[in-house]
Amino acid sequence: MANVSLIDVEKRFGAHVVIPQLNLEIADGSFVVLVGPSGCGKTTTLNMIAGLETISAGQLLIGGRDVTDVPPKARDIAMVFQSYALFPHMTVFENIAFGMRIRRQARSEIDLQVRSVADRLRIDSLHDRLPKALSGGQRQRVALARALVRRPGVFLMDEPLSNLDAKLRIEARSFLTKMHQEIGVTTVYVTHDQSEAMTMGDTVVVMKDGLIQQAASPLEVYNKPANTFVAGFIGSPAMNFLELAIDGSKLIDPDNGFAIATPDRLRGALSAYQKPKVVLGLRPEALRPVPRTMDSHGAPLLSIDVLQHLGHETLLDASSGPHRIVARVSASDDSRIGEMRPFLFDPDHMHLFDSETGANLSLGSG
Repeated sequence: MANVSLIDVEKRFGAHVVIPQLNLEIADGSFVVLVGPSGCGKTTTLNMIAGLETISAGQLLIGGRDVTDVPPKARDIAMVFQSYALFPHMTVFENIAFGMRIRRQARSEIDLQVRSVADRLRIDSLHDRLPKALSGGQRQRVALARALVRRPGVFLMDEPLSNLDAKLRIEARSFLTKMHQEIGVTTVYVTHDQSEAMTMGDTVVVMKDGLIQQAASPLEVYNKPANTFVAGFIGSPAMNFLELAIDGSKLIDPDNGFAIATPDRLRGALSAYQKPKVVLGLRPEALRPVPRTMDSHGAPLLSIDVLQHLGHETLLDASSGPHRIVARVSASDDSRIGEMRPFLFDPDHMHLFDSETGANLSLGSG
């Protein structure tokens, strides 16, 4: 196992800068997920760690050793790609053992390691099958086994589950997480799926335009997003954003009847903020219609536009003028399409964001 350090790493393709400057410390034995939209630089970062892309500037350390200019085969890494890239004419056993045979390891050692890893991945009954006779999930496990028999210091994964169907992908997430807990190899995992990032990583690194927006635990990224990009990218449905004017300790939109009191924990940040408008952020679960038996006390009125029944819960799409929100409520909620309902905004889960930079003004408050 080994830690990975990226120090002032830059990547350029000609005059085009893809990664302007990246600093990231990946602890020994950790499971770090790089997540972001297409083009954010996550796969390029992984490929630089692997040695598949050269580093234009900066330094890369693996296990404390400078490997910036070291070829991939000498970096003590193993990689699983989006495409499993199995040899179609080789059996499962031969595919797993291929790298060990190339390195001319002893036949007895190859047999022992291949069978041990195959047993752990529950593909020990598939040794004699060709890839065409395997399901997508089985092929994925063969590709993992081929990487694991190398006993690498760092395990790199580039969207290895994207070719699986939804049900198998959920099962595979659990399997990979359990495998990491058992083996403990430092793992860097790339995905565009924020659900994978939240459920698998002990550290989530959110990227945009080649820059790290936030690197923290899944719960911290969810509950304390650094900016509107992170808040909008992590979470499904995404966080709701309402741009409102500031009136003392209240956030208002007089044209649409909004007047929301700012909780005490945010008033210091709001008073120090010198711009006329601020962005209020609330997760869908922090919004709900006022119960019909309760006095609304002037709560903002929104029109119920769409009901999305998901069985265990319902998503309400509601609006008022330019403001759009999605609220996560219980399946028993009695809202009806087209009606106006007053909504409660949970003060304990409010976020304030800079209307220009998107920075979270709430961090450090309360």
